[in-house]
Amino acid sequence: MSQEIDYLNPALPPGLRCVSMPVVDATPATLDGFGRLVTDPSACSIEIVQWPAVGTRPIDPGTGDQAGTTEGTFVSEWRGDILYGRNEAVSGNYVLAYATAPEAARDDHANAPERMLLWHANYHPDGGQLFFPLDRLPFYVPLALPGDDIAPEKFVCFRFDGQQGLYIHPNVWHEGVFTLRGTQRFFDKQGAVHARVSVDFAREFGCLLEAPISGA
Repeated sequence: MSQEIDYLNPALPPGLRCVSMPVVDATPATLDGFGRLVTDPSACSIEIVQWPAVGTRPIDPGTGDQAGTTEGTFVSEWRGDILYGRNEAVSGNYVLAYATAPEAARDDHANAPERMLLWHANYHPDGGQLFFPLDRLPFYVPLALPGDDIAPEKFVCFRFDGQQGLYIHPNVWHEGVFTLRGTQRFFDKQGAVHARVSVDFAREFGCLLEAPISGA
């Protein structure tokens, strides 16, 4: 993305097609390459990537990776047809997904969503990220393996039972955490630089990524 994104008012074009994501249970085997399950958040170390050299001389050893981490609560909340995210670790506020076509989405009802429609994803080149469920409820996280040649078909939606958290490696595509209904809180810890590389599915591919959540 070459311009700043308005995450709370994405103004998506109407009539977007939907691309279905496979939904799989999060296990050590299925998460291989993406990250890992976390039982104890206090014992989870965050990978910090050294600042890249911009010329022919290398970064001095022991430097370029000293910014450390930041942490806070990540809140995932359905309000009607709109899923909002709030990341206190980086003072971020977002529209994460929709339960219906964005142009028809309303926030003035309490109906349980039957699907989620994802419009955006990103990765962090400076470090990894931990999400740990404080309310111990099931949740979803869409992920794709590293690479800037990203496409909607490369995403997998991982299903978590809420008893363990998720650690995501640097450069892995993701977009927050998706509660299945109501409001859910997560402990979030990530690299303090918070560099972000984005993909806007709606504008780049003319689509939204879809996963069913009925009966979850």
